[in-house]
Amino acid sequence: MSDPKATILVVEDDLDVADMLNAFFRAQGYDVLTVNWGEDALRICTTTLPDLIILDIRLPDIDGFEVARRLRSNRRTREAPIIFLTEKRARKDKLQGLELGADDYITKPFDVQELRLRVRNALRRSAPSSVINSITNLPDGAMVDERLEECLGKKTWGILKVSVDNLDSFREAYGFVASDDVLRATSLMLQNALKETNGPSDFLGQYGPFGFILICSPEILDNLCERVRTRLEQSLDYFYPLSYRMNETTGEKRLSIRIQQLTTGDGPFQTVDSIKKKLQ
Repeated sequence: MSDPKATILVVEDDLDVADMLNAFFRAQGYDVLTVNWGEDALRICTTTLPDLIILDIRLPDIDGFEVARRLRSNRRTREAPIIFLTEKRARKDKLQGLELGADDYITKPFDVQELRLRVRNALRRSAPSSVINSITNLPDGAMVDERLEECLGKKTWGILKVSVDNLDSFREAYGFVASDDVLRATSLMLQNALKETNGPSDFLGQYGPFGFILICSPEILDNLCERVRTRLEQSLDYFYPLSYRMNETTGEKRLSIRIQQLTTGDGPFQTVDSIKKKLQ
């Protein structure tokens, strides 16, 4: 079976082939989107980024090479795995596809079981390591879980969960670069606040796409919380353009900080999942 709920986008103008791939990969446990035009594929990828794209080259509007070129030139879509599935068998076509950054190039007619394995392998290669967050360079995923596991073996501990609310609206208005800058700046301010407390085993990690987790001794938790709240709330407006800061009439949702405190006294906690449930 596939990795759970990975989404495949099939870009294929042959309706019979598109329907067959849709039915086959759904039976394998994937979510499948199908389109017949290159421009439609690009629109979908900017709103609902698939985990993998199966891309024909001969399409009614722009060809698959142009679709791949645009995907690779866009910051949001440039890492999406692409498998060309095409009737174009010439060596120059295959080389062109691979030069555009395609993960694989399969010619028609094809063995659907071979395609299934190539899709599986491409998804595995592209899966994030879930160790270091690519934006903030903070520990993420499994490394955060390891530190939470350590908490279960301690008598006392304190946790701050810091969330940047409305960052999705901010990103829509000002772009991915600006929203990534917010996350990086927030992580640096949290690191500085944590250093100032001088805890011997303090930890800062990424917690979800817009959140952070700080683990410290309960004795410094209140002080750390106040430092973090003051520092971040004073900085939020500076992430906006000057024209926005001078115009208070806008109806746009503003960035805000939400902080949750958790200690051993909020338990008992027997598993990492029980801690995470409290942090939701």
